[in-house]
Amino acid sequence: MKYIFMIFMIFMILYSNSIAEELQVKAESFYADEKKGISVFTGHVNIIKGFDELNASKVTIYTNKTNQPIKFLMEGNSSFSIKTKENSIYTGKAHKVIYFPKTKEYYFYKDVHLKQIDEKKEILGEEVVLKTIDGKAYAKGAKSEPVIMIFNIPKEKSQ
Repeated sequence: MKYIFMIFMIFMILYSNSIAEELQVKAESFYADEKKGISVFTGHVNIIKGFDELNASKVTIYTNKTNQPIKFLMEGNSSFSIKTKENSIYTGKAHKVIYFPKTKEYYFYKDVHLKQIDEKKEILGEEVVLKTIDGKAYAKGAKSEPVIMIFNIPKEKSQ
């Protein structure tokens, strides 16, 4: 019975996202609680949706009453590759990532290293917010560490 419920939950998550893009989740183990609206994946979790890829030790997916994902919580060894609406590509890592699919916003926490590949920019901080629809990013440093922003400025040609 638990196996059937697990397949049903995975099917509902995949189906709910199939209109826009397929959501694929791979993990070593899976647990779901339909009443609480959560699905927990543990052990080398890999999530792929379109051009986006997220990896973590543990991922909890929160769903609403119609089994639509409303929040993803990634914890432990989180890494990612994200494409924004303007086709900017971000890669990086953080200890904790929260993603809200409706607003396409990512919240990165603790030892965040975010790289914008196409613009050759990097953000290092303790809290970083990436709003992929608006193309905006915000960052905060830790008490003892400032936010660090790195730009790659091309050298001027000498005459």
